[in-house]
Amino acid sequence: MNTRKAARALTRRADHQLRSVGITAAQFNILGTLSTDSAASITEMANFLAVDRTTLSRNLAVLERRKLLSTGPGDLARMRRITLTPDGRKAFEAALPIWKGAQQELRALLADPDFQTTLTGLRHLAKL
Repeated sequence: MNTRKAARALTRRADHQLRSVGITAAQFNILGTLSTDSAASITEMANFLAVDRTTLSRNLAVLERRKLLSTGPGDLARMRRITLTPDGRKAFEAALPIWKGAQQELRALLADPDFQTTLTGLRHLAKL
């Protein structure tokens, strides 16, 4: 329960900080993933982001309506490829310094245990 409460608190905090750019933390993660991978399938992205396909599809639909990403046919008949648009890249680049600042704040807030210890523990939990 504490892990879920912590995750929700961090998500609320990040959503608040990214509000000025007009995206949520989940959308920032999607844009960030697409900024490093020129085109990805929904399944690949869902696996990478550790979210279910339905949740990812809802967020993708919002980002596509806002013209921050585009979808097109994939390599296989039932596959869609997702690509970051120029506006999506601009939104990600505007959000990146905010995100980095938020990470610095968290590092400062987490004195015991230190941020790296906390992050390492969370990475271990995510692999379960």
